[in-house]
Amino acid sequence: MASIARGRGRGGGRHTDDPIVRISKAMSYVLRHGAAKDGIPIRADGYVLVDDLLKHPRLKHASLTTIQQVVQANDKQRFTLVQEAVEGTHQKVWLVRANQGHTLQVEVEMQPITSPAEAPIVVHGTYAKNWPSIQKHGLKPMARQHIHFAPGKPGENGVIRQVAQGSLINHTYPKRTKHLKKTPQLYFLLTSGMRSTCDVFIYIDMAKALADGIPFLRSANNVILSAGKNGVIGPEYFLKVER
Repeated sequence: MASIARGRGRGGGRHTDDPIVRISKAMSYVLRHGAAKDGIPIRADGYVLVDDLLKHPRLKHASLTTIQQVVQANDKQRFTLVQEAVEGTHQKVWLVRANQGHTLQVEVEMQPITSPAEAPIVVHGTYAKNWPSIQKHGLKPMARQHIHFAPGKPGENGVIRQVAQGSLINHTYPKRTKHLKKTPQLYFLLTSGMRSTCDVFIYIDMAKALADGIPFLRSANNVILSAGKNGVIGPEYFLKVER
């Protein structure tokens, strides 16, 4: 498959003419937020028939091949694409879903975290402008179903963050590096669960949070999520904050 140039995501603030990026953003909107109101049937587990998705006006120029390219190329593994047999027939159909970030009420399969040992590092990335409110009121899902966390900051936990001019800056890295993004003389890997531009990092005291009954889940692309307690994870559960 030919390489696909990628533009910045929602946090980058830069317009892109890359059709793959435009289709990815359209998929995120429909699968996370717009399917029901736009008349696209969506299952309880978040899956939508690709044939139905391609009927959406924002995706009228897309195809199954394009959807496959988007799913494969997405740095944060936002989507899952599967093929399922139609019961009682020999026919198979393609379905796709967003792995997290829904405002739609769907039940995407996730793994409950029951012990701090299963998630020793749980960190929420945000921005300095948001910190005064978070410090006072805690973390909230806002329009989403869950608060999003990562299992470490970008560059930690065995993830390459930067490779410059062929020399590793971080020495712990995965064997597979196909998701590296390129800028002039610099490569970096995005971390699922937070934007790479975050400048405030809030670490959660998992032992205390779990002991107090706050639920945490792990998604298929290793994002950690929580609905909080009554919709909030209060500042009393912040282990530390780094800027």
